[in-house]
Amino acid sequence: MQLIDIGVNLTNPSFADKHQAVLDRAYAAGVCQLVLTGTSVEGSEQALELCQQLDESAQRLFATAGIHPHSASDWNADSAQRLRSLLKEPNVVAVGECGLDFNRDFSPRPQQEKVLEEHLAMAVELQLPVFLHERDASQRLLEILRDYRDQLPAAVVHCFTGEKKALFSYLDLDLHIGITGWICDERRGTHLHPLVKEIKRGRLMLESDAPYLLPRSLRPKPKNGRNEPAYLTEVLREVALHRGESQEDLANHTTACARAFYGLPSIPQ
Repeated sequence: MQLIDIGVNLTNPSFADKHQAVLDRAYAAGVCQLVLTGTSVEGSEQALELCQQLDESAQRLFATAGIHPHSASDWNADSAQRLRSLLKEPNVVAVGECGLDFNRDFSPRPQQEKVLEEHLAMAVELQLPVFLHERDASQRLLEILRDYRDQLPAAVVHCFTGEKKALFSYLDLDLHIGITGWICDERRGTHLHPLVKEIKRGRLMLESDAPYLLPRSLRPKPKNGRNEPAYLTEVLREVALHRGESQEDLANHTTACARAFYGLPSIPQ
């Protein structure tokens, strides 16, 4: 059984000096390929460097390049040029993380929207898929995406935590959906249990979003409280349960979906 983690924040300081050990545990758990999330220009450059340093075969580690909406205020004249250069690297397989976050509003909303459109324009220009972030902003995200969707090869709403209306609107726009350990949270994720059945095969992918979102159903829990890609198997278990699928079947079709979405090479079993 093979899994692909479509979103892991391996550049996070909590993983410093632990990268290889984290990857070894992931590979041992069946997570055979990982996409490292870029959330700033500097972070995207670091993600690419990790891919190059830790995966000489260029078969297992890949990266995205983008600016998270929290950091949209950091966008400047140099940002687009540096991101475009990164996005031409073979290990960089998607534009993002980009999007809208009206939950925390760490950057002004008009600036978030401007920076999102800059990312979407680059994705259209370079014909790359988009790795999207959305919190409390589904309607505005949809309005912006509609102007670009026909020209985009693909886009995924990563770490989906929304309600039925938002999910169906995203699926109607032919977007992909990423599910994390949020679904394992008995306090705030139970609304996802019936919704994951509504995501058709070929549109569903799994992600850890590590070091965040440690699955609360995981037993035993790590003493450090940090999520890792190796724990993606717990997300697999929970999603399979609520979709009424075997874990092997779910692993097979979500892995095939991720490979097609990102254009990743096959890895021998």
